Amino acid sequence: MGKLRIELHVNGHKRTVESYPMARLLDVLREDLGLTGTKEGCGEGECGACAVLLDGELVNSCLVPVLQVDGRNILTVEGLEKNGHLHPIQEAFAETGGTQCGICTPGMILASYQLLEQYPHPTDEQIRAGLAGNLCRCTGYQKIFDAVRQASQRTAGDE
Repeated sequence: MGKLRIELHVNGHKRTVESYPMARLLDVLREDLGLTGTKEGCGEGECGACAVLLDGELVNSCLVPVLQVDGRNILTVEGLEKNGHLHPIQEAFAETGGTQCGICTPGMILASYQLLEQYPHPTDEQIRAGLAGNLCRCTGYQKIFDAVRQASQRTAGDE
């Protein structure tokens, strides 16, 4: 099968790509749309580095054929920044040292974003469960948990 014209809504903007239907969403985001914030870790859906929000649900973009996202809404880590200002979650990750090598960071940030949407003041157990699909080899997770807690305090006024 040849390339198809696929319409995506990425970070609030309508985008159209010509792609093979089974191309990975990860590759389309990075190569066709230039959104390199989304990272490839394992390429098998095990690490969460490539996580994006698809219609509000966290998915591993390395497992999603681009044909399945035709007409749907995608939020990448780049979409959290508004008018040149980082989202409080992004700021908290940078300030607490939760970023380290950076491979897991975009997926961790989006998982944290979804977690704080569901639980604005999460317990440690809720943080653990909310980030369970995302692996980090550098931080030991404590700095990431600190970032989520700090972001929770900053976003409390957004409720």
